[in-house]
Amino acid sequence: MSVLPDVLQAGLNIVFCGTAPGTVSAMQQAYYAGPGNKFWPTLFEVGLTPHRFTPAEYPELLPLGIGLTDLVKHTFGADSVLSSSDFGREELQAKILHYQPRILAFTSKRAGQEFLGGPLQYGPQERKVGDTLLFVLPSPSGLARRFWTVEPWRELAMLL
Repeated sequence: MSVLPDVLQAGLNIVFCGTAPGTVSAMQQAYYAGPGNKFWPTLFEVGLTPHRFTPAEYPELLPLGIGLTDLVKHTFGADSVLSSSDFGREELQAKILHYQPRILAFTSKRAGQEFLGGPLQYGPQERKVGDTLLFVLPSPSGLARRFWTVEPWRELAMLL
């Protein structure tokens, strides 16, 4: 059973894919729920949502053309506690091929690296999944503050 349910349907503009739910997100059963997480304020700041959503409102993103999933679906915690076997690369690829969103945006470099199999830079990637563009963003997690910049998030918003 998944820690958090996928928020997916056909025809989405963008699907955000995290590495794994954090402990607070797992406890609250809501995406990006940690107190220092910048996900929800950033979506509003860059113009992807009409107002600042709370983590509990995550199902309300679907009508906006936004979906959510994680690369690790069956456990939770910081990147440092995850093992290679936790990552569902093939499962994510199958979901993206099935739903065919316009963009799959990884909300951490670790998620992008685990899926794509190597070092990468923030921003659009050369590889696609079917017709879906892949994009890597800095993690909004409070644990990744030293790597945070909003600019790739703005670049992503301009693609939509």
